[in-house]
Amino acid sequence: MKNWEISELPLNIDFETKKVLKSLPSAHFALAELKGIASTIPNQSILINTLGLQEAKDSSAIENIITTHDDLYKSELYFDAFKSLNAKEVQNYILALKKGFELTSKSGLLTTKTILKIQEVLEDNNAGFRKLPGTTLKNTTTGETIYTPPQDYNEIIRLMTNLEKYINDSEISNIDPLIKMAIIHFQFESIHPFYDGNGRTGRIINILYLINEKLQSLPILYLSSYIIKHKADYYNYLQKVRDEELWEDWILFMIKGIEETAKETIELISKIKDLMFEYKHQLRDNYKFYSQDLLNNLFKHPYTKIEFIVNDLGVSRLTAANYLNKLAEDKILKKEKLGTGNYYVNERLVELLIKR
Repeated sequence: MKNWEISELPLNIDFETKKVLKSLPSAHFALAELKGIASTIPNQSILINTLGLQEAKDSSAIENIITTHDDLYKSELYFDAFKSLNAKEVQNYILALKKGFELTSKSGLLTTKTILKIQEVLEDNNAGFRKLPGTTLKNTTTGETIYTPPQDYNEIIRLMTNLEKYINDSEISNIDPLIKMAIIHFQFESIHPFYDGNGRTGRIINILYLINEKLQSLPILYLSSYIIKHKADYYNYLQKVRDEELWEDWILFMIKGIEETAKETIELISKIKDLMFEYKHQLRDNYKFYSQDLLNNLFKHPYTKIEFIVNDLGVSRLTAANYLNKLAEDKILKKEKLGTGNYYVNERLVELLIKR
């Protein structure tokens, strides 16, 4: 139904069907468990960085921006000798995610201004909302236009202003926040307000909304891996809302994604926590230079380098190099060369992240 038009929120629809209500408790339980286990990691930037890198890779892959883990972790080192365009785009994603988290944490709101800033960092430009007509969404296989989002700039502004109010004003709709997140995601993707980066921006909005609703404390629950596994269903359910108003299937799909992803993330954090505990004892028992800051560094950066140690530990370059070279000599890290510089790989951490 190509002439479908977006309505302002809230919609006069009963979203809380029996099936939807039945799916909510286990998803909320998984979210609560994830929030709890995340709080037990001593330095939470470890999770924001390592899981954020993984999300950046997965979310970008949905848009066919493909990079390897190796390229991604190398790009975080900022060595001039290594420049991968795709890895840079993925790096922009994590920068946009962190910027969104910073802004919403300060204000407690998820505003249009913040969404614009997220997209600006993501795309490394300030093009803003679409001003020119011509944007259509096509079937990637057939090339057929399946949906035409709003073409008029003023209409985009109107719909985004309405969406901002719906996100932040709890009095507009008192439905469960997981249902509301699914509606917000649908609405944003249907407005499709930017020339590029709509999908990735929309997925960042998901986690920031859950944080604003106090269902999470950190940006670590990411649906991109779930969407990759069920990519055809994701786009099919989105379009069926437009064509047939089949909201229930879409909402159930998103709630299931939240639950499954939360459980997978709990398992991954548990493994990271166990590995950190193992490394802590190994380092503390065998190296006089052990410190919690050193341990945190090795888990915040899957690939670390001398400058990271200098900054995190406040030691000289020579001291930092001695620390890393000793750990590499003892096979705790793996030393690699890139251009004129060296980097050091926490192979066991990387293995956990790749296996996710």
